[in-house]
Order: sequence, then C-alpha cells, then structure tokens
Amino acid sequence: MAFEKISEKSSLYNDLEKKSVHEILTEINNEDKKVAYAVEKAIPQIEKLVTQIVPKMKRGGRIFYLGAGTSGRLGVLDASEIPPTFGMEPTWVIGLIAGGDTALRNPVENAEDDKLQGWHDLEKYNVNKLDTVIGIAASGTTPYVIGALEECRKNGILTAAITSNPDAPVSKAADIPIEMIVGPEYVTGSSRMKSGTGQKMICNMITTSVMIQMGRVKGNKMVNMQLTNAKLVDRGTRMIVEELSLPYEEARRLLLMHGSVKKAVDDYRSHEEN
Repeated sequence: MAFEKISEKSSLYNDLEKKSVHEILTEINNEDKKVAYAVEKAIPQIEKLVTQIVPKMKRGGRIFYLGAGTSGRLGVLDASEIPPTFGMEPTWVIGLIAGGDTALRNPVENAEDDKLQGWHDLEKYNVNKLDTVIGIAASGTTPYVIGALEECRKNGILTAAITSNPDAPVSKAADIPIEMIVGPEYVTGSSRMKSGTGQKMICNMITTSVMIQMGRVKGNKMVNMQLTNAKLVDRGTRMIVEELSLPYEEARRLLLMHGSVKKAVDDYRSHEEN
C-alpha cells in the first residue's frame, strides 16, 4: 500500500476566500482544538524518549533537533529557549535547519532534498552515542531528516522522529517514532498550522520534562533562569522572598550577587546552617 500523507489531504473547508473573518477564525480555532488530543495520543512515545534521554544527558549527552522549513525553525526555537529558561549552556540542546541559519528567515531552495547534508551538519558537532537526535518532519518524507536519522542509527545514536503522518518514512528511520495525527490543514498542505502547533507542543514537553529531571526546576519555578532583563530579575527576587522570607531588597541583592535563584538560596541556607 502506497504511503499517503494525511497532512496534505484537502482541507475540510472550502471557498475560504468567501468567508467572513469571524468564520475563518472560528474554523481555524476548531481545527486547532484537535491538536492537543493528537499530542495526547503520542504521550507513550514521548515518555519513552524522555526516559532514554535523561541518563544520557546526565553523562554529558546532548539533544539535537533536525528539520527543514517550519519544522526546522521550531526545533531551533525550542533549543534557543533552553538557556534563558533553565540556565543551561546553549551546547546542551542544539537546533539544526536545512540550509543553515539563513533558512530561519528565508527559504533555501532544495536544501531539504540533500539526504547527506543532515548527517554532515551533525558531524560538525562531533555527534556521538551519548547524544539524541530528534528529526522533525510534518510530511514524514524530508530527505535531509531521514538521511541523518539513518546515519545516526548506524552509529548507535538514539533517534526519534516527530511527524504528522502514520507509518511515514521518517518514522521507519527512527528508534522512537512520535506520530501526531492532526489531519488535513485548514489551508491545504500548510503544515505551519496544526502540524507546527503540535510540533511546538511536543518539543516543549520533551525539553521541559528533561530539564525538570535534570534538576533545573525547583517546586514549580525556573530557579536557574538567566537574569537577562528587569522582569526576570523581579521574578527571581520574588522567588527568593517566597523561599527564604527575606525583605525584597535583600533578596534582590542576593540574586544579583549569585546570578540565579538556586545559587542564592543554596548559599544563604549553607551560611544559615554554619
């Protein structure tokens, strides 16, 4: 039986140009409501991936996202959010996109069609058996991603794939296929919509759960976040006030001195004990 791309089937809606703005927004929203349920069905696979990533990262392994177009951009986006959110070096989670950084803003023609380039891009980072490579491809057929995953498996590197189509070629190339079946897009074939939303949700789930398991969250707070602006300094200060029952200004002084909520709290408590 030939592989069929559900994500590229004709939209369930027609004559979009004849609809009112309210109708368009309501119909898009109705389609978006399906995404969380599609992601929910994939939780067992996401859990299997996370439980294998954590011990590797505790030994120095990294996460690589690999994709083209929207899928590549979402991987880069998730990777770029890890340092400010969890205080991790940018070398821990790395996003690679077909065509390089230029492709983040502008399409790079035919970049995704090179089956060897994904692996070559990974080789620049000395990818190894402690690492995990997650290919993202809504269609499930992107050569850039499939070729990289195949080479990773030959080299004993843990692989996963996030796709919007069941039994996709990219799923067969991965150790852990995560198939999030959101159905046809509102605008036929526009995978930046439901597929992109679901990809972002899954990436959030993977890295957030990994970072919690890595000890980068305390209670429910981002105690290792980077203090890159006044809002975050205020947020961190209030965390210390709540944790240590200190006056605001003293908590702020401790935070700025130590650079993170966790370091400030740990140092304060160690001095108290001594």
